[in-house]
Amino acid sequence: MRTPWLRTAALGTTAALALALGTAAPASAFEPVEIVHTERVQVGPYPMTVGFSEWPMRAMHSLDVTFMPEGGTAGRSGQVELLLDSAESEVEPLVRHPRKQEVWGLDVYALDDPGAWTFKFTLDGPEGRGEGAIQAVNVLEQPGPPLALSWSLSVVPVAMGVLFLVVAWRRMRPGDQVGTVLAT
Repeated sequence: MRTPWLRTAALGTTAALALALGTAAPASAFEPVEIVHTERVQVGPYPMTVGFSEWPMRAMHSLDVTFMPEGGTAGRSGQVELLLDSAESEVEPLVRHPRKQEVWGLDVYALDDPGAWTFKFTLDGPEGRGEGAIQAVNVLEQPGPPLALSWSLSVVPVAMGVLFLVVAWRRMRPGDQVGTVLAT
């Protein structure tokens, strides 16, 4: 014997599941990479186009960088070394960009400091090993207030909450109330 509430619950569950699945597909779609500036670089025998999603670039600001060797990435591998004023260095392997699978890239990447950055490339492919660089890519100061000021302002609400809890705890004196409740 079927009851009306069971049918209603089954219909409600089916509707909720359909709504969740119907809205999940558009929400999980990745935003495409929009390239606003490109640079051409010769990496040994391989011409390559480097694309940037932000230009001019700013320190501590997320951007996408794509690396598109002429003829595609098949049968090739490589790395990019990021140097700041020939002192600070980061080496990243050239891997597929997660939102633009046909090219290599750095996804949501941030350069830490302002200054003149150099992008040095090393590519291995059917025509041998190649090296090349983009010199003096100017990275501007980070946008917004200084980092220390931003962190200080974000800590103020947490400090106020802790102060409120301490004052409330001291006024209520929960340790004294336990004895009072047991005595009555």
